[in-house]
Amino acid sequence: MTGLLSGRTALVTGSSRGIGRAVAQRLAAEGATVAVTARSHRMSPSTRAGHTEALPGTIAETVELIEAAGGKAFGVTADLENSQQRAALIDEVVERTGRIDILVNNAGYADYSVIETMPMQTFDRTVEHYLRTPFVLIQQSIPHMRRQGAGWIVNIGSVTGLAPVRPYRDYNKSSGDVIYASMKAALHRFTQGVAAELVDSNIAVNVVGPSSAIRTPGAASLIPDSFPTEPVEYLAETVLAMCHLPAAERTGLIAFSLHYPWSQQLAVHSLDGATVLPPLEPPTAANPNILPAGL
Repeated sequence: MTGLLSGRTALVTGSSRGIGRAVAQRLAAEGATVAVTARSHRMSPSTRAGHTEALPGTIAETVELIEAAGGKAFGVTADLENSQQRAALIDEVVERTGRIDILVNNAGYADYSVIETMPMQTFDRTVEHYLRTPFVLIQQSIPHMRRQGAGWIVNIGSVTGLAPVRPYRDYNKSSGDVIYASMKAALHRFTQGVAAELVDSNIAVNVVGPSSAIRTPGAASLIPDSFPTEPVEYLAETVLAMCHLPAAERTGLIAFSLHYPWSQQLAVHSLDGATVLPPLEPPTAANPNILPAGL
């Protein structure tokens, strides 16, 4: 623990489990006070294709993990599909700590279906999570970050947001990820545009996504058993790398979790910051449209 983020407050949405939990732990390990958010203090239900299942992971568990490692965190409930709760989230964090320095838009919704049979509700919820919610939370954060003289915003992207490689794989023909992927592509472009708007205010805005896939509780059912996956620590470290330099030095990037640390010779640590992990070379099967140093 270097104390790189000491004195700063970070909000990580969807941090009761999976990628969000890992990012929250890594930021806390560097001294940030982390606001851990989810829809409720109980295990959150996930609904896909009309089936609802409670997935493991709670706000309290993430807070306990952070505190057990010597970090600081607190829980805030917010249903990001509820417009009132969404609009109040940033102010609630600022009321607790007096500031917000880092915003990580991680919470999401994925219910894959080919276009021909996709319900309109699935389309609408996907757009809500990956465009409207980041828009609202960023908009609410800007005045606080501008007043503080700096800020860091990281949107969690996806390699699916890049064009599929031709000839198309069987996965692209049948997975049903087109709307999810399209919203991630829009999130990438949104990020780069907002980065341009905010660079002169010293607010950095970047995207970090997995180079392949991470088998989290929420995503496991969508990832074929044969699909290559990666440890979450490399993504968490890449997010951290986007959360401390001035915007003039690092903003507007679309970076991927194995490619970026490898290309930048960035040391990757365990989530508690105590152990350096071995470098991982990006897989040869990765999308060739990824630029190692970021798009």
